[in-house]
Amino acid sequence: MRILGIDPGIAIVGFGFIDKQGSRLVPVQYGSIQTEAHTDPALRLKSIYEATLQLIDKYKPDAMSIEKLFFNRNVTTALTVGQARGVLMLAAVQRGLEIAEYTPLQVKQAIVGYGKAEKRQVQEMVKMFLHLSAVPKPDDVADALAVAICHAHSSTLHQKINEVTKR
Repeated sequence: MRILGIDPGIAIVGFGFIDKQGSRLVPVQYGSIQTEAHTDPALRLKSIYEATLQLIDKYKPDAMSIEKLFFNRNVTTALTVGQARGVLMLAAVQRGLEIAEYTPLQVKQAIVGYGKAEKRQVQEMVKMFLHLSAVPKPDDVADALAVAICHAHSSTLHQKINEVTKR
């Protein structure tokens, strides 16, 4: 199973493709989509949408996992990140992908085992899980890979639950 993990944003969208091969997680490609500040927001969203479609078409994931928006004190930031999530999810739906959403707490719990883990702890675990030589930069990329790993672990758990309930 190939999973696309997304850390949404308007300036930087982190993405990471991983393959789940049995119990192994293999990094395929990761990076960021960046938009220029002081550009019309609609054009930034269009750029994110088109870049996401290109990535999906190139790497052909089976599912997309995306971080849920948590309430932000800065309403303007929350709205623009919400708009970015919308175009990212639209791209996934248009390409027929299953979409899974995870809160930052769920991601930290899946990666570190503790929902209030520090960002650095999550990044180090991403590096370890994927056997990377360094923590991916910018932070949004490591966050996207963490969301993908969270989905890989979650889908394994759902599979095991289904197997037990069928007995």
